[in-house]
Amino acid sequence: MSIDELEDQIEKLMDQRDKLEEKCDTLPECEKDDGCETCQVYEKIAAIDDKIEAIEEKIEGLMGSEEDED
Repeated sequence: MSIDELEDQIEKLMDQRDKLEEKCDTLPECEKDDGCETCQVYEKIAAIDDKIEAIEEKIEGLMGSEEDED
């Protein structure tokens, strides 16, 4: 997979994350102090963050290997 494709994946995941955050702000459980701990939407946001982090690591790895070739 190319760096551009990975960056596109990150962009799509960020869009999903933004939509979930907007939804999260309107949920009644989000008004509670411990709302995030029990919120399924928040769990989805955390999973997306993990995916984004993994893709960013792949990009760094690819960029590092391209620099080694130069």
